Amino acid sequence: MVNLKFGGYQKPASIHNQAAARFGELLRARLGNALDFQLTGNVLDLGRKSGDLPLMVESGELACCYISTVRFTRWVPELAVIDLPFVVKDRPSVQRALQDGFGAYMKRRFKEASPFRLLGLWDNGFRHLTNRVRPIHTPADCQGLKMRTQMSASHGEALSALGFVPIPADVKEFVEQIGGDRFEAQDNPLTNTYNFGVHKFHRHITLSGHFFGASAMIVNAQRYARQPVAVQNALDECAVEATAYQHQLAAAEDDVILRKIDPHENEIVELTDAERAAFAQAMEPVLAKYRTAMDASLFTMLAGA
Repeated sequence: MVNLKFGGYQKPASIHNQAAARFGELLRARLGNALDFQLTGNVLDLGRKSGDLPLMVESGELACCYISTVRFTRWVPELAVIDLPFVVKDRPSVQRALQDGFGAYMKRRFKEASPFRLLGLWDNGFRHLTNRVRPIHTPADCQGLKMRTQMSASHGEALSALGFVPIPADVKEFVEQIGGDRFEAQDNPLTNTYNFGVHKFHRHITLSGHFFGASAMIVNAQRYARQPVAVQNALDECAVEATAYQHQLAAAEDDVILRKIDPHENEIVELTDAERAAFAQAMEPVLAKYRTAMDASLFTMLAGA
């Protein structure tokens, strides 16, 4: 019997949990009664932080999970290239990169440097700005706003360059404290902004697309190694299919969420080309700093070239 406990940190309707459920369905079709697949879609409901997920996989409490790639840069520093501002230009190219060359490179690096095996890189969406204070059209509008950020040094630097006051925090802290005074702004893909209920507190949504995010779908490397070859092959091949499915869902998700948002409750700011260029220019010194320190081939692979 293959016991596979899979963990996530979102609601059942999220595209990540839909993809995780599809992964389980595909494995059941391959392995039948030899598989016991259990999906815990939201560890936040158990009182855990999203950042606990890799530790739960490392300890064996879970076999697999998905979570933002920012959580793995201590093992695979090259992953930080994904988190740089305005490096991803369009979704088709980056999805191709995540499934092909860039994804294959990161699978090798996870195997070499981490206690995990990378099964796939999921599309975590373009991140957009939201806040409860004022519409944001320019970097000047960002000045002094206290902003929840991901646990990423480069994110904090880039958002500071816009004038925000970054406060790194796990999503559990942010969701619990969103109605208080600690956070005035945040950035997230639209799917998270809506599904975590951020839009109920942040009237102003700016479609900035300043960062693109990826999520790592991982399995405990030791547990993977103990499986028969047939099970290993099933994990690898079903993960490829689940990743392709997740990418399809992600490509449609922004339009789905925008249709759900009530224009009477939320103001959507669509930046002009000149306004977007001003954001890119403000963040350029941060991008230049990291670009100098990183292998140029990473940027080429991420572009799907």
